[in-house]
Amino acid sequence: MWKTITKPFAWLMIWLYNLTGSYGWAVILFALAVNLILTPFMAKSKKSMMRSTRLQPKIQELQRRHEGNPQKLNSEMQKLYREEGVNPMSGCLWSLIPFPILIALYSVIRQPLTRMMFVAEDFVATLQNFFVEQGLYEIPARADAYVEIKLTKLVHDNWDLVQSGLAGKLDPNLIDVDFSFLGLNLGDQPRWNFFTDTDWSDVHVWLPALGLFLIPFISAFLSWVSMKISSSINPPTAQNDQSAATMKSMNLMMPLMSVWICFVMPAAMGVYWIANSVFGIARDYLLTKVYKKQLDIEDAERKAARDAREWELERQHEETERLRAEGKTEKNTNTSKKKIQANEKQKSDERKAALERAERAERRARLGVKETEKPASQVGNRRYARGRAYVPDRYSNPENAEAATLAAAEASENADSIDESVEEELFPAADTVDSAEAAEVAVEPVAEENGENT
Repeated sequence: MWKTITKPFAWLMIWLYNLTGSYGWAVILFALAVNLILTPFMAKSKKSMMRSTRLQPKIQELQRRHEGNPQKLNSEMQKLYREEGVNPMSGCLWSLIPFPILIALYSVIRQPLTRMMFVAEDFVATLQNFFVEQGLYEIPARADAYVEIKLTKLVHDNWDLVQSGLAGKLDPNLIDVDFSFLGLNLGDQPRWNFFTDTDWSDVHVWLPALGLFLIPFISAFLSWVSMKISSSINPPTAQNDQSAATMKSMNLMMPLMSVWICFVMPAAMGVYWIANSVFGIARDYLLTKVYKKQLDIEDAERKAARDAREWELERQHEETERLRAEGKTEKNTNTSKKKIQANEKQKSDERKAALERAERAERRARLGVKETEKPASQVGNRRYARGRAYVPDRYSNPENAEAATLAAAEASENADSIDESVEEELFPAADTVDSAEAAEVAVEPVAEENGENT
């Protein structure tokens, strides 16, 4: 199954090697091809990350507003992501794609015979035994993860000997692969201790060793530069101390991991990592420029649509208020049954109160009880709610306004501010009114009798 997965990468490496004739350029072009293939996916991730970055001020405002209420905060953040068309997980998922490719490429580089050339495993054993017989190779006491790289290098150095010595036994997939690139053997591993274990008198020995030693550090430096450029193009939002410390640690640990990985793997992996960082920096820069313009346009369009929607709602509200003032509003057929019942009850109470007021006025008129004159300034039971010197026509009749104002002020100077009869008039009790009427009727004959006696 793993061979099936690595076949596309192996075919690409073989094709690039046959095209360039250089293993190093094949690795570099392989990194370019991978970046071109992944650009649409990484572009989606980049755009989602840039959108999320632009939402950080709104997210921080939600966090401040709903502090201590995680459920409400989560609901509001999901609503914000939905309105802005952002998937917070999409940026993370696409960024994980390069890791499986890196593992597959490592398998192709580590096993060039079986994974890149598709040579049969039996022939690998035949090659090993052949070089042992020729005194060119010694089987290690412990398992060697890079035995196929060493055998491939021996095949290149002794191609004619292999062709003649294994005539009739050669695998048709075997090709002559040269790992040399810029004077370096990309099948070798960089060594930590090359300073103490190198012949410094021979430039052809110490210079390649120095070049291999520098590859991990160049890779780490470019990894650090890539993160710095990404941070400068997309400046991070304000973070708390813990988040800032975590981000700083990651920016330091990733380059250090790159150094360690490049020291434990063949130099070809370091070259791939370097090329991938260079292409990644260029891709990130270009995508940032393109999507910054697009997001600016999208933000402007979204703001214009939001303003238009708010303006339309305001216009509808004003139109509704105007129609309500003119009495032209239609009944809402979607009103709930409970609300309809409440409205009907309110209207019934108003009709009942109006009938009671009419009956009370009729009784008072029959009994000859005169209504107390109410001033124009009265509101409810507050006789002078509009002021003791209130004159209704002070603007329409300015000639008499001053005299009328003085007269109103003089008339109300010592009067009570509360009309105590208003509450009884608005909310009368039937038995109270009837008792008062009976009392008034009962008093009249007595008064007449007393008058006659007098």
